[in-house]
Amino acid sequence: MSKNEQTQVNPKDAFSVYQQNVDKLFTNIKQSVPQYHQSITNVQQEYLQAYENIVDSSIVLQKECAKKSGISASIPETTLKAFRDMTEEFVKAASIQNQITLATIDATQQNIKTFNDNTKSFADLNKSIMQSWISAFTTHNN
Repeated sequence: MSKNEQTQVNPKDAFSVYQQNVDKLFTNIKQSVPQYHQSITNVQQEYLQAYENIVDSSIVLQKECAKKSGISASIPETTLKAFRDMTEEFVKAASIQNQITLATIDATQQNIKTFNDNTKSFADLNKSIMQSWISAFTTHNN
């Protein structure tokens, strides 16, 4: 018997009404989650694009200003190498940070799944204990 079939048995029963309301609430939440994910992704992409545009515009403006004012933009090879090396190290650090973040999210998801499985097992155990107690105190007509 599915959840919906169980809750339809006695729709005026307090537990059935409560279960119907909880089911409706979680169904609504589950339907909105993908929309939240998409909205967050869109905002992140838009923010990243805006930030990239600001940096690019700033570089173009500074380059044009230096060119028109006759300021040399040449830098020594050692400075170029330091900037390139620093950028490579930053990219590596960001990549490691991303891997750690994703691993943490995966571990958290697995922990929640384990918690959920344990909760189901605990509920089943409690149900069995309750049934055992009830059957021990219930008189049987033979």
